[in-house]
Amino acid sequence: MQHPEQQYLDLLKLLIEQGDERVDRTGVGTRATFGHQMRFDLAEGFPLFTTKQVFWKTAFREMLWMLAGGDNIRELLQQNVRIWTDWPLARYRRETGDSISQDDFEARILADDAFAEQWGNLGPVYGKQWRRWTGPDGREIDQVQQVIDDLRNNPTSRRILWDGWNVGELSSMALPPCHKHYQFYVNQSQGTLHGAMVQRSADSFLGLAWNIANLALITHLLAVQTGYRAGEIVWFGMDVHLYLNHIEQARVQISRQPRALPTLVIESGINSLFDYRMEHLQIENYTPHPHIAADVAV
Repeated sequence: MQHPEQQYLDLLKLLIEQGDERVDRTGVGTRATFGHQMRFDLAEGFPLFTTKQVFWKTAFREMLWMLAGGDNIRELLQQNVRIWTDWPLARYRRETGDSISQDDFEARILADDAFAEQWGNLGPVYGKQWRRWTGPDGREIDQVQQVIDDLRNNPTSRRILWDGWNVGELSSMALPPCHKHYQFYVNQSQGTLHGAMVQRSADSFLGLAWNIANLALITHLLAVQTGYRAGEIVWFGMDVHLYLNHIEQARVQISRQPRALPTLVIESGINSLFDYRMEHLQIENYTPHPHIAADVAV
């Protein structure tokens, strides 16, 4: 039986060998394909990839920040999560002409409320759209809470979803949503909850492992909160790409053999999806190959 992670390694190989080479927004260049699918049965283990170490705590902190409606890097920096700093830092340097270091910029975000409000804000990104989508009448819509309510009260609905692609606010976002659409399905005969995500743009080497892990996490958490067992997750990638400066790193990863998938342990007794904190989540029996470093393209 094929290891679930082999799907990902096959994708990297496909991009290296058959990817359409393109000049992209960042100027780095990619090899890309359009339209790809991977499926993971959560009963077979938590899909945290093992052929390189994935920093799952950082990934989970980002997901919890999104679920809380976060839109400022200060909330992440307070947890030592620096993955969103590049975009506001680039804007600050561009608009002020100040060549401040990342360390000094982050220190000012943490120390200065007014500076954080002006320069740490990312605009109406993921969390804002998920939890506070603004309707035409000015009313804010909590899409995630609507999903929870439907899973509890209308589980056969074909509208159990949330979306981040708010066309009217894209220009105000530091980065338009890559993982843009989440949808959920209840298999009533099995008592299982299944989750899917549509990703318009997938950085296959750096970001995709996090995206898969976070889709699995939110599916597990929703299942716990609504009385189901976690079933399968399905990932749909649209523009799926490998940056040209990641090709050698990807070759190293492809050469490695996947190991047994770990287990997600969720503390019981948490009464709301929005009450989960990192101390309530644990990954057990995770024995990955060493991390492979690569630069992010901004």
